[in-house]
Amino acid sequence: MSRVLIERRLFDVAQRLKRAREELALIEEQLAVFTDAAEDARIRSLVSETPLAHREYTDAARHVDAMERSRRSVADEVAELQVTQDELLDRLISDDPGRS
Repeated sequence: MSRVLIERRLFDVAQRLKRAREELALIEEQLAVFTDAAEDARIRSLVSETPLAHREYTDAARHVDAMERSRRSVADEVAELQVTQDELLDRLISDDPGRS
């Protein structure tokens, strides 16, 4: 692979990695909010022992589960992009004719 192509791919991966990290940070913030809300709903469900309170807790817990799945998916993407970036940097360095 030519140096120009490696640099172009490296730039693309760096941009995707930046966006994925930003998305991960946002998801983690949202997950914290959903987790707090689910915990509050759980406590209300235990105290009130009504079907409605239990249903609200179940819904909140589903939201937390969905956000955790989303977080894992984006975290996996970040890890894959970091590996790709490292591989491209290694190729760029190993192809450098100026290296001694």
